[in-house]
Amino acid sequence: MFDPTVFENLKVAFENQLYDLDTLDRKIDIINRKDRLELAVMSREFALQFKLAERASVSAEIQLTASLKDLAAEILELKGETPSCALRLRFYMEMHDINEQCKLVEQIMRRIWEPDTVPTQTISYVYGTEAPIYSNVIELSFNRQINEEQMDDIPELITHMLQTLTQLNEAAG
Repeated sequence: MFDPTVFENLKVAFENQLYDLDTLDRKIDIINRKDRLELAVMSREFALQFKLAERASVSAEIQLTASLKDLAAEILELKGETPSCALRLRFYMEMHDINEQCKLVEQIMRRIWEPDTVPTQTISYVYGTEAPIYSNVIELSFNRQINEEQMDDIPELITHMLQTLTQLNEAAG
């Protein structure tokens, strides 16, 4: 009989919550989904990208990853190892004034998430454009792995993501 991994259980929990917000509550629109098994290194990746319904300027992404070591610890029931996976959150937005808007983004992220580490903002633009539009990828990583013990935290995490999307949409103008 198949016994789902921590990765699978967390993936399904995130899917259930987010698809309900999309189809039943109409608070978000899911715009992209990835569910990968990377055969080269035997790892798993799941990502679900969404935006607030009827607001297309900023999107968010939840990403779960499990390495070969993470999966083997669980499947082989290795002593001293706790089955878990990594959680990463990303927000995507466009901006025109990186000096002002990046500061505002950092303030928003710190206020809502109170992170242990500073969120990373990666800026890119198309060279040669007269008035460049900058793409900002804001990434929030966590200092620890997650497992099924954090399952009850998923609704609060999603609430924080929706709050972040609302404030980043306002900052995007």
